[in-house]
Amino acid sequence: MARVIITGSSDGLGLMAAELLLKQGHAVVLHARNNERGEQALATLPSAEAVVIGDLSSIAQTKSVADQVNKLGFFDAVIHNAAVGYREPARKITKDGLAHVFAINTLAPYILTALIRKPKRLVYVSSKLHLDGDGSLQDLLWEKRRWDGTQAYSDSKLHNVLLGFAVARLWPDVLSNALEPGWVATKMGGPSAPDDLDLAYRTQAWLAVSEEPGAKVTGQYFYHGLLRPPAPVTHDRRCQDELLEACKLYSGVQLP
Repeated sequence: MARVIITGSSDGLGLMAAELLLKQGHAVVLHARNNERGEQALATLPSAEAVVIGDLSSIAQTKSVADQVNKLGFFDAVIHNAAVGYREPARKITKDGLAHVFAINTLAPYILTALIRKPKRLVYVSSKLHLDGDGSLQDLLWEKRRWDGTQAYSDSKLHNVLLGFAVARLWPDVLSNALEPGWVATKMGGPSAPDDLDLAYRTQAWLAVSEEPGAKVTGQYFYHGLLRPPAPVTHDRRCQDELLEACKLYSGVQLP
């Protein structure tokens, strides 16, 4: 039995992955951005071990989530699933002065990776749209560019793969991988999304716990349980390190 924490698991793919893992006999801790959503998640999955609470748009609350997780003890796997989508019509700024999409989709998984006690496996949920992400890493906070919600989302999903691959390189004792769940009919994806919803959450659960050789790899990118080539820039060590340095600058948190 494995012990897994899943961010953004009060609904959507995170909740579905949690339900699957619980059915398989694993221990799961959920995450929600506030108490109300946390209570709803536990009502849906009462067999979950616990729920940690924190709004990942806030650096302080993200650090609190890491602290809550560490107080619960060691986890075999952390699934970085939480994200906001591409429909933000205007540049939204957090209390920390950061672009909202960047804060949640990029900076939060970095902070949690750095502060949560090192697990055996890390799983980063990206998107096919990472292929359209800006590998130059210029203007991460959208202070100079004209706002484009889809581009901001694509950039952040590229960052997720860069982070996952950087960790795979720097932490050889941890299996760190990224995946795309497909464009599916969730709250984020919308009702007309064409991909298979049943397959969308299974890869993240599989990478977190499976003993199959295909899942016990690191620095790889998956789609529906199969390897898929990511954007070439994700393998660029300079680009990986540049993202880590930027996240350190904005968060004040050093990746060990």
